[in-house]
Amino acid sequence: MTPAYGQRVANLRCGPLRVRLARVSAAALAALAATEITLTIGNGVLHLTPAAAVLASWFPGAVVSYGLSRWVRSRDGRPDLLNETIPCWAISVLMIMLLALAGQVAYRSAAGLHFTGAASVLWADLIWLPASLGAFRLQFAIFHCVLFADRPAAPGPAVPG
Repeated sequence: MTPAYGQRVANLRCGPLRVRLARVSAAALAALAATEITLTIGNGVLHLTPAAAVLASWFPGAVVSYGLSRWVRSRDGRPDLLNETIPCWAISVLMIMLLALAGQVAYRSAAGLHFTGAASVLWADLIWLPASLGAFRLQFAIFHCVLFADRPAAPGPAVPG
């Protein structure tokens, strides 16, 4: 076990990484709940078409995810349009493509299995769940490991001897 590994484990147990991980988990669960509830209402109560149900369920999750991602990164005030808002919504558009595919698979497989009523709704929710979790993981990786990764400080000017 190298000291670097031990330090990373110690940072995870007690430090800012642990707080960020807890916040990301809470944000992902809130966004997932928003999408699942909306999908269930759109599919079961309103009887929307697959495309409309997927779009309707994606939007509340994207809004919750955007709002809570600012909290996760401890950002206050006005969001930076180019460095924060546009990348967030661009990634959300990519997420809708992934989730639209999952929605089509869910609806078609429910029809192929001859599910109707509540069984069809629950089946669509069950298929949507892992796709939504995968989308949130991908979104987290892009946001926190690429866009908003903690960058090492730039080396300062050399100080003569």
